Amino acid sequence: MKKFKLAYAPTRRFVFSKEDALKYKVLIKEKMESFDLDIDIIDLEGINEEGLLHERHEEAEIIRRFKDAEVDALFVPHCNFGTEDIVARVAKALDKPVLLWGPRDEAPLADGMRLRDTQCGLFATGKVLRRFGVTFTYITNCRVDDPVFERGFKNFIAAANVVKHFRDLRILQISTRPSDFWSVICNEGELLEKFGIQIHPISLEDLRKSVVRIEKMGGDVLADEIKLMKEAVDWDGLPDESITKMAALKIAIRRMVEQTRSNAVAIQCWSALQSITGIMPCFVNGLLTDEQIPTTCETDIHGAITSIMVQAATMNQKPTFFADITVRHPENPNGELLFHCGNFPLSMKVEDKPKLQRHWLFEDEAPGALEGEVAGGDMTIARFDGDHGEYSIFLGKAKGIEGPYTRGSYVWVEVNDWPLWEEKLVKGPYIHHSTGIHEDVIPALYEACQYIPGLTPDPVDPTEAEIQAWLRGSDLNK
Repeated sequence: MKKFKLAYAPTRRFVFSKEDALKYKVLIKEKMESFDLDIDIIDLEGINEEGLLHERHEEAEIIRRFKDAEVDALFVPHCNFGTEDIVARVAKALDKPVLLWGPRDEAPLADGMRLRDTQCGLFATGKVLRRFGVTFTYITNCRVDDPVFERGFKNFIAAANVVKHFRDLRILQISTRPSDFWSVICNEGELLEKFGIQIHPISLEDLRKSVVRIEKMGGDVLADEIKLMKEAVDWDGLPDESITKMAALKIAIRRMVEQTRSNAVAIQCWSALQSITGIMPCFVNGLLTDEQIPTTCETDIHGAITSIMVQAATMNQKPTFFADITVRHPENPNGELLFHCGNFPLSMKVEDKPKLQRHWLFEDEAPGALEGEVAGGDMTIARFDGDHGEYSIFLGKAKGIEGPYTRGSYVWVEVNDWPLWEEKLVKGPYIHHSTGIHEDVIPALYEACQYIPGLTPDPVDPTEAEIQAWLRGSDLNK
């Protein structure tokens, strides 16, 4: 996975203090580097003696540097008023998410002179960016050490990472949707035309042949996967050959992902697959998801898209889980069960060695479902979906709570207003499938949507107004 690259183009204008602009260029970069973010910063050092964007004749060289570096986003802090026309042309040429911000101005000097007029320049640049049709993110004019800058910067990087992965999305589709699942129907042509999302389909027969070939060849890779599986779970009562098939299945899918340069997988997990392989893929799906290859059940393409977006919002630091939104809590009016057949990542399990067993609905058929409760805590629940040419992403906060035992992989959660959630999910364009992650990534996903034409954020908790206030840092000024 390629490291995130940020184009750093601090700007000044000739009529204000060059010395102060240079000072803030350094202070801002040092502050960025102090954040806990694993990113590469591509600056303007060497373009001119100052490493600042302000000369119009250097515009082409600046654009070339950033394009050659294959940057993922552009940050143009105004170290004084700034040069708005060059900022806009560079931003337009790069066609990447843009962050606009400037450090808050000091008081005028004793003689009444002002050194930077940064805020004034931000107003000018914002207008010119609009004229050029450039979408941009804005952080409230504040001091370098103010918490709102750190919050806004980190959220922008996460949002830009979502955009990066969304624009490069290719899904390995393993077979058609199950015939009974009309709810997961998607428009492949529309996804390609509207968002550039590619789908690479293969058949179950292709998968079966690959699994058989890997089993026959054996070797260290297969042996290592078998060892990993046996040590990680309680597989007592299952035949040894079933574990071998699961390991071969995981290797086969991972190789197909690499060969097709896919980012995620949507698999027809039942019922044809267990008939031809003798196993369920649930455990394998969870292992792949743990390895940053989100694998969604019932050939849910929209679920795979959601999972890539949510994973990217954590800078690809945390795995997602793919769940049915299933039944209401028997006692808590705002409680709900997030469940699936055994596909939640192993890293989320509460037990040290969870039970690997036969599917609870297919007891007489095939093993491969990893059952047990997963960790609670704060979560984001999301769902990308659409119909009739309109697409949105549902966003909501949830928190793990106690609840009764059930089969499969599961976690009980509490939300702010379940009747509101239920109404929104039923009336659509959503379904019973969702993607969860143990982190609040709602502001990042919300911000990412403005860079994805045709995708509307649809937050239920927090509200859109609350997200915008949080991004402005309104809570920090109280």
